[in-house]
Amino acid sequence: MRRWLIGIVALLVVGAAAFFLLAPGMIERGLNKVDGKPLPTVSARAAALHKQLTIVDLHSDSLLWGRNFLNRATRGHMDLPRLEEGNVALQILSSTTKSPKGQNYDANGDDSDNITPLVIAQLQPVRTWNSLLERSLWHAAKLHRAAAASDGKLMAVASPTELDALLTARRTKNPPPVGAMLSVEGLHDLDGNIDNLDKLYGAGVRMAGITHFFDNIFAGSMHGLKKGGLTPLGRDLIGRMEAKGMIVDIAHCSHACVADILKMARRPVVSSHGGVQATCKVNRNLTDDEIRGLAATGGVIGIGYWDAAVCDTSPASVARAMKHVRDLVGIQYVALGSDYDGATTVRFDTSKLVQMTQALLDAGFSDDEIRAAMGGNALRVIRAGLVPLTPPAR
Repeated sequence: MRRWLIGIVALLVVGAAAFFLLAPGMIERGLNKVDGKPLPTVSARAAALHKQLTIVDLHSDSLLWGRNFLNRATRGHMDLPRLEEGNVALQILSSTTKSPKGQNYDANGDDSDNITPLVIAQLQPVRTWNSLLERSLWHAAKLHRAAAASDGKLMAVASPTELDALLTARRTKNPPPVGAMLSVEGLHDLDGNIDNLDKLYGAGVRMAGITHFFDNIFAGSMHGLKKGGLTPLGRDLIGRMEAKGMIVDIAHCSHACVADILKMARRPVVSSHGGVQATCKVNRNLTDDEIRGLAATGGVIGIGYWDAAVCDTSPASVARAMKHVRDLVGIQYVALGSDYDGATTVRFDTSKLVQMTQALLDAGFSDDEIRAAMGGNALRVIRAGLVPLTPPAR
């Protein structure tokens, strides 16, 4: 009997070890895919121009996954070696903390969560198992540990001074370093306490989406049940973010929420990742009126690479959405917002980002327009957004 028990225990231990070792990678391989369809040939002109660009991507969920960001992975869309190959100057890394079961674009409640099992399977600290705030703080610590261990190849950015240091280093060091700035995908991670915004700011978070796939105490989500606008607490939140120097992100906000934010914003607003309804009529994508309203704040629209953002995964489809924004309100409001590693299927990972330079050339964009769309516009908005807002004189 004793040997039998020992055998059962041994099997359970081996099974548990196999689960914690293999399950997170299997889950990611099933969610973050490259579809493998053919890509256009990159011209010598596109390759040469791409090397000259200062590229900024406004949204990736890579911090969610249990792998070393400094090492090249065989799964997912992004890590430091692939960012270097893609010539990315600054990557916004978002903290995603909660995702409802049966997640869809139409209607989700907040009473379930797919990420908790992933957090446990990845053996994250116990404090992250039941606290969304602690999950974001863990993601922030993960980025800072990676930067500290990168021998200067990965630089955390949370201020205009650090942004300037990154851009200077990219001109003087070979290989040039990659910058990373923290964002949050939905401020439900404040765990119901608006004062926790101070903790996120202290951890280096400088951009935040107000909602994700469900309504919260601050606003309605485009994918929530009620899809309402900003609540009184949400209005307070927007004011606090702008005062601190945190960029407001309207991605995933309901149309009522978007309207309320654009009406009260005193700083440039971003839509970090998504598309436009003129080229892909999906509910989360921006209408022309919303594009005009966002442009009026001086912000930018990050166009994503997955099918629900541009109704395809081809670089040409991404360029088509960017062209619509350019033609409607001007090139200065166009940006990249890949949504890499965000449970998306894309045509190319970040190492092949030259595909976007080629697609924009093919769509008739000038070299200066490509410089703006691939990063110049985003840098302008980020630099302005990181400066705390001076209170009005009394």
